[in-house]
Amino acid sequence: ERKVQALVDGKIPFYEPYMEELVADARENLKFTTSYAEAIPGAHVVFIAVGTPPGKNGSPDLRYLEAAARGIGEHIGDQFLVVVNKSTVPIGSGNWVGALVREAYEKKNGKKANGAFAVASNPEFLREGSAILDSLYPDRVVIGADQQRTSEVLYSLYRPILDQTFKAPSYMPRPEGLGAVPLISADLASAELIKYAANAFLALKISYINEIGQLAEKVGADIGQVAKGIGLDARIGTRFLQAGIGWGGSCFGKDTAALVATASEYGLDAQIVKAAREVNAHQRDRVVEKLLGELKILKGRTIGLLGLAFKPHTDDLREAPALDIARQLLDRGARVKVHDPVAMERFQKENAGLDVTCVATAEEVAADADAVVLVTEWPEYRELHWDKIKATMHNPVILDGRNLLNRTALTRAGFKVLGLAG
Repeated sequence: ERKVQALVDGKIPFYEPYMEELVADARENLKFTTSYAEAIPGAHVVFIAVGTPPGKNGSPDLRYLEAAARGIGEHIGDQFLVVVNKSTVPIGSGNWVGALVREAYEKKNGKKANGAFAVASNPEFLREGSAILDSLYPDRVVIGADQQRTSEVLYSLYRPILDQTFKAPSYMPRPEGLGAVPLISADLASAELIKYAANAFLALKISYINEIGQLAEKVGADIGQVAKGIGLDARIGTRFLQAGIGWGGSCFGKDTAALVATASEYGLDAQIVKAAREVNAHQRDRVVEKLLGELKILKGRTIGLLGLAFKPHTDDLREAPALDIARQLLDRGARVKVHDPVAMERFQKENAGLDVTCVATAEEVAADADAVVLVTEWPEYRELHWDKIKATMHNPVILDGRNLLNRTALTRAGFKVLGLAG
């Protein structure tokens, strides 16, 4: 209710670039409510976009999906309704959601739901921080449906985006040369697996380059040059080959765990995906190992962390590497100072029990610190006056966890620069 009221008041309850502008532009077409009775009757399409957080064994927690499905079923009107799974859901969830909607409909109306609705899968591939760009100008649109009628409804809905016939907003212009957006029509199970397979593959690329980065460090190679050299191969591509602390966020960790759990249900051992998760977890441990190697003792030391969000241009702290690193440092007796350009308020609300010092500027993070760790690659951290910052530090040690900074310039300024790759 708090979030919906904020939206009614024109406030966005999370940070995403240009979201306020987009909602303002669409204000006449938007209505926000917590009532199924207001939202469902009369609708042609209903998107289920609830969270599916990981459970104890890695399988997604589907309680919110179940509640949404039942709520929809109880309020379906007289016209044909397409119920769309937009949430990332386990393979087979389309059939399950259909059963829940049908059960709720028939219990409420006392009659069969023949032809009243159909379920489709429409996975999202948005990147936090560029979600509007990815929504308006996607790489592809995937629609999973087992009925032609369902596919036709969603094709009509997406046609302005597929054909790029809509007027581009001034703050998010259409990329030059963009033509028609590909449409992938699939069955329900295939569409659901596409989402998991895509996220797992991107996670694999990051873990792979981080593992190669460890080898590069041992042999004296430059991981940046290595990544560029392999990424320019059209079969590989340069994206997601940035070595560093590794991935976090709401998708990769959850979706790779769910893929492993699903494979296990069918007697399969997703060894490659498991290895990617292990490599990623170890990258966070390596930050503490690097600091121990340089400072020898962390108890009583002051360590500054630059960046809290799992990636730049968002305030999302789910699975954020900074949180794990802060906890490990605190467990070893270090004092921890933190800063983030956007996520500070959310961090203080969601992690009140974490005994760290939140400061207003990046410069304050470094003051009297024994080391500073760059955790999130916010562009403004690259532009800091590091020569002035050095004079305020107890020990001029920087661990660049994202290979963002100019190592040559920092070394020339008198810093000891550490990294996680060669």
